Amino acid sequence: MAEDGRGEEKQGMDVVEVKKAKQGGFRTMPFILANDFCDRLATVGFSSNLITYLTLQLHLPLVDASNTLTNFHGTANLTPLVGGLIADSFAGRFWTITFGSVVYQLGMVFLTLSAALPSLRPPPCAKHAADCQRASSSQIAVLYVSLLFTSIGAGGTRPCIMAFGADQLELDAHGRRGGRGKGPKWSFFNLYFFGIELAKLTAVTVVVYIQENIGWGWGLGVPTIAMFAAVIAFVSGYSLYVKMPPGGSPLVRLAQVAAAAFKKRKAVMPEPSRLYEDKVLDAGISTTGRLLHTDQLKFFDKAAIVTDGDVQPSGEPKLWRLSTVHRVEELKSILRMLPIWAAGILLVTSSSHNSSFAIQQARTMDRDITPHFKIPPASMLIFTNLAMLLTLAFYDRVLVRVLRRFTGHPNGITHLQRAGVGMTIAMVANGVAAVVERRRKSVAAASGMLDAPKGSSLPISVFWLVPQYAIHGVADAFMDVGRMEFLYDQAPESMRSTAAALYWLTMSIGSYLGTLLVTIVHAKTQRSGQWLQDNLNRAKLDNYYWLVVGLQGINLIYYFVCVKYYTFKPLETVKPEEIELYRGNCNEDDTKKGGRLR
Repeated sequence: MAEDGRGEEKQGMDVVEVKKAKQGGFRTMPFILANDFCDRLATVGFSSNLITYLTLQLHLPLVDASNTLTNFHGTANLTPLVGGLIADSFAGRFWTITFGSVVYQLGMVFLTLSAALPSLRPPPCAKHAADCQRASSSQIAVLYVSLLFTSIGAGGTRPCIMAFGADQLELDAHGRRGGRGKGPKWSFFNLYFFGIELAKLTAVTVVVYIQENIGWGWGLGVPTIAMFAAVIAFVSGYSLYVKMPPGGSPLVRLAQVAAAAFKKRKAVMPEPSRLYEDKVLDAGISTTGRLLHTDQLKFFDKAAIVTDGDVQPSGEPKLWRLSTVHRVEELKSILRMLPIWAAGILLVTSSSHNSSFAIQQARTMDRDITPHFKIPPASMLIFTNLAMLLTLAFYDRVLVRVLRRFTGHPNGITHLQRAGVGMTIAMVANGVAAVVERRRKSVAAASGMLDAPKGSSLPISVFWLVPQYAIHGVADAFMDVGRMEFLYDQAPESMRSTAAALYWLTMSIGSYLGTLLVTIVHAKTQRSGQWLQDNLNRAKLDNYYWLVVGLQGINLIYYFVCVKYYTFKPLETVKPEEIELYRGNCNEDDTKKGGRLR
């Protein structure tokens, strides 16, 4: 009978293994990437040209419109922190993405209606009019409600879609789907950002052209339809996905470690080998490997000291009094990541208004391509997208192989080195922007057009802006991918949605601080000649760009210091059969000796 039981158990395990083998892998990528492509097409389709909608359709002043844009970006990048926690805690990534996509769809519908219905926007402004009727408070309220819905929806999709895609290529217990930390999983990150840039490219060409030449109703309607297609594409692949079960609230686990360490702050530290471990307890949050003990942040090790009353009669630990080494190291990993993560905040702050100001620069310049066609100002972003696409392809297919010969690193250079290169190039891009803006203003002065009416074009080609756009694209190919790879790789596996949310949280805090920076600059330069004003020909935008370069230089020095002292997380891989073996050998005596399943 025992043999029959083992046979039935083995047969059941074989069925599970076959089911797992039919899930995940690159065949899920079309569904996941199609969702993200349509999502980004919708997002970029309205946000890239939103500065134009706010200034020309709702008639907001430039500084107010730019701050509205960065506040929206700040909110849309803050909600992913909540979405990531929900996904990691109880909902799982699939359902969080699905819910977020639906809410985002509703926001896009409301936004489209606000652009299509005349009652929801002010009357058109007479040509060359000095003053136009500004949108009413109720019309602004409709806009804000629409943006709030899209922000909430982004909270469900942004922190989860990348981690969900990487889950499909993650190493399983038997080594399938590529090596951990190498191969297909890291190619996915390049593929993911390549898809994003392809969506942006489509948005800033096709969608922006519709907005500028056909109307904002259709210009926002197309992204709305694309978002609907995104939801359908993602849900249709349900049966093919590997759906990692949520491991419980990561915030609760972190709080338990902190509370346990504080309660035992006066306890004497034993040898690291005597700290509490429980492989069965941690099995659900360490499916690809357990975190090993490190000597940093030793205060939190006290949470893993076994004292009287820490263990229940059943052998289960009281988690607010006793934590495993793995859980302590989860907290340590997050804390070690924070200084490097924080370097992204000032980076976003210093560049949060670049695109909106650059679009307004482009509007003042000669944009004629043919006698009957002008390139829309927001479509200048095409050069950023093209540069990033080409850089990603070149990096993944050529540069990695060349660098690997010199460094021996499987990815050519580390994630942190890649991000640092991108941050340096971004600083160069803003220096170029300052030089080009000085040139644009000199042409305006020489042509006697410092006070030219709205709609007038200076005798300088808009393609002078191409270098700064293109260099920003090269910088993003290094910086954005490197930062996201770092967060995914160094975060505990049960917190990867939350770690991805940290990437967006950087954008959020940076955007809010960007609003603060512009507000301060606008207020402090009123007496000496405003740097930022509606008439860019009289403004001193080049001074603002140089200020940004200075901030990025300080930030870059801080980043290099953080990288120098950073310690990568040590990981011990574990196979499922080990858990079964330890579960069988576990007994109360082991617990009393200082920890189960050592």
